[in-house]
Amino acid sequence: MKLLSSHRCFQGEQRRYCLESKQLNSITNVGVYLPPNALGIDRQVVPALIWLSGLTCTDENAVLKSGAQRKAAELGLALITPDTSPRGDDVPTDPDGHWDFGHGAGYYLDALREPWTTHYRMNSFLVDELFSLLSAELPIDVLRLGLSGHSMGGHGALVLGLRQPECFLSISAVSPIAHPSACPWGRKAFSFLLGDTPAAQAHWRQWDTVALLEDGHRRSESLLVDVGLADPYLEEQLRPEDLRIAAAENGQPLDLVLHDGYDHSYFFVASMMDRHLEHHARAMKLIV
Repeated sequence: MKLLSSHRCFQGEQRRYCLESKQLNSITNVGVYLPPNALGIDRQVVPALIWLSGLTCTDENAVLKSGAQRKAAELGLALITPDTSPRGDDVPTDPDGHWDFGHGAGYYLDALREPWTTHYRMNSFLVDELFSLLSAELPIDVLRLGLSGHSMGGHGALVLGLRQPECFLSISAVSPIAHPSACPWGRKAFSFLLGDTPAAQAHWRQWDTVALLEDGHRRSESLLVDVGLADPYLEEQLRPEDLRIAAAENGQPLDLVLHDGYDHSYFFVASMMDRHLEHHARAMKLIV
C-alpha cells in the first residue's frame, strides 16, 4: 500500500492509499480515516466501518461529502472507503459510455461473463483481499467490522452482509438498490456481468438482496435502512417496499425508515450518517 495523501481531521487522520489488487488485476485507491485513538505511541487497534459508495462515485465521495469523520472520531471508529469499481485503460466499461455501468459502477459482485471476469471482482477484492491488507498495515480490527453504503453501495452492503454474515458485525444502507433483478439499473449490470440467458439469470439471485432473503439468507440482528421519499429513483430503481415485504415474509429483522423531503443526494447521506455510525458502534460495543 502506498500512501497518497494524509490530512489532519478531527484530531484523527484522513488518508488515501493506492494498492495493487490481485483480485481486480488493477491499481485501486482506498480512503482510510483513523480516529485519534488509533494514532500515536499509545495507539489502539480500532473497529472499522466499510462504506460502499454508489453509481459514478469514487473512493473520495463519502470522504468529502458525508461529514462522517467528526462522529467517527468521537466514537473511536475507523472508516474505510474503497472505490466503486476496478479502473484503468485495460478495464472494460459500458460500451456506450453510459454512467450506470462499468467504471464507477461495479456492483460489488464477482463477474461470470467475459470480458468482465478479469477485473470485475469487487466482492472478492473486499472480502478476500482488502481487509487483510488493511489489518497488516494499519491498527484496524478485522474481527469488528461494519458494512454500509449508499445506492449501489447500499445494495453491496446488504448483499455482502447476507452472503457473508461472519465477516461483519452489523449492516446498514442508505437509499439502497434493494431488488436489482427487478430494476433497470440492476438488470443492465447483471446482464453484462453475469449473463442474460435463463441459465445465467439463476446467478442473479446470489447478488440480489430480496432474492437472498427469499432463499433463506438472514442475519440475527436488524438491518438499518433509510430512504428518502423525495428520491426520484424510489419506486423504479430502489424498490424499498420489495425489501420490506421480503424481510417480513422471511423473518429478517428490518428497521426501514422512510423520510419525508429527502432525495438521493449526499445531502441525505450526510443527514443520516450519525445515525448509521451509532448503529454500527452499538454492535461493536463502543456505545450502549
